[in-house]
Amino acid sequence: MAEIKKALKKKKSSVTKRARQALARRKSNSAVKSKMRKVVKKFKADGKSPELLSSAYSEIDTAARKGTIHKRTAARQKSRLAKALNKK
Repeated sequence: MAEIKKALKKKKSSVTKRARQALARRKSNSAVKSKMRKVVKKFKADGKSPELLSSAYSEIDTAARKGTIHKRTAARQKSRLAKALNKK
């Protein structure tokens, strides 16, 4: 919100639009990341079952596809989860 208020002071339409877009992207990205983290945390806490691994993979892939996280970051996280499952 602060960015939009600052932008309104400048009274440039392109600046206010950019501020609105940034705010919307930030909300969307944080929601996707939060959902991904919750599923990963559930996998780590609840006995590391293959079903939970599948849902964690799905959320990580979704975050990577939407551009919230980098594809190599997603691959690294998935690799570490698989390693944790096999370590049991």
